[in-house]
Amino acid sequence: MTEGRAAAPVDVERFDPVAIGTEIQRRLGVKTSRDEPLGRFTTMRVGGRADLFAVAHNAFELRGLVKFARSRRIPLTLLGRGSNVVIADGGVRGLVVQDRAEGAEVREGRLTAEAGVPMARAATLTQEAGLSGLEFGLAIPGTVGGAVWANAGAHESDVAGVIESATVLLADGTERRRPAAELGLAYRESRFKAVSDVAADTSPGDRSPAEIVLSATFALEPADPATIRERLDAIRRWRQAHQPLGIPSAGSVFRNPPGEESAGALIDRLGLKGLTEGGATVSPKHANFIVNDRRGTAADVRRLGERVRAEVARRTGVHLVFEIVFVGDWSDWQPVEPPDREAPA
Repeated sequence: MTEGRAAAPVDVERFDPVAIGTEIQRRLGVKTSRDEPLGRFTTMRVGGRADLFAVAHNAFELRGLVKFARSRRIPLTLLGRGSNVVIADGGVRGLVVQDRAEGAEVREGRLTAEAGVPMARAATLTQEAGLSGLEFGLAIPGTVGGAVWANAGAHESDVAGVIESATVLLADGTERRRPAAELGLAYRESRFKAVSDVAADTSPGDRSPAEIVLSATFALEPADPATIRERLDAIRRWRQAHQPLGIPSAGSVFRNPPGEESAGALIDRLGLKGLTEGGATVSPKHANFIVNDRRGTAADVRRLGERVRAEVARRTGVHLVFEIVFVGDWSDWQPVEPPDREAPA
């Protein structure tokens, strides 16, 4: 889950992580760490350090940290499992909060899950309860909050097809239950992106979220648990056969463009599998994955993504849109011109 937008300008040069961390500990009882390396909190395993880092273990701590940051105009970045983000080598200014609020309840044909619940766990919880509809969550490496934020989907299903409502922390500190009709869900879009989109070229004063998903309720259909388990097993087998599991990546790099050809199929058709930039590679197994298979940097990943986009646009006229989000201080990042040579076949 990655969200960000600033309510007011912040002088990050005057940000004192020691004083702020001490105050968070005193007021909220939440431990913080300074200059925390963020790569280990993302599935791409790249990125610099957070000025200040905290883990919210429950919804109470999450609310408290968000309200604290907002009241002091501290730049705030939220992370779930870090599965769709590439954090800048320059790190992230202000406060980074990892959401580990993982409460969940199955009741009357519905799953209500806090934002930090992994989607894969949501899929298995509902399978055990004999409820169908969230099987696709097994293929989503992120959390419930991030899945709602991005309207995540896989295997011809998505969040929009099953979500009933989301409980949201608003900018003024109040909470609201928003029904699905108010969530603005479209292909890899939601109202939360519209009001809290993270810019790729975020300045040192990273933006802070305007609305934050605290939990979501999904309306599901009764089904035989054994039948649902078979569907989950089929998804596992498909992923093992078609995706570079076990290698650092951020999931699908690009959204699928309009038309019948997916981003992966398009990139594959152009012979771009195996294209490299530093320690990053277009996966030989799935062309819409960039893998960090040789200890690459965030800049390597972004440059490679830009090279793929440029090559696809040059040769087909299709302009791919990033599905992954570039987070943090990219002020020192400079794109490089692709080498004047053919991509690998």
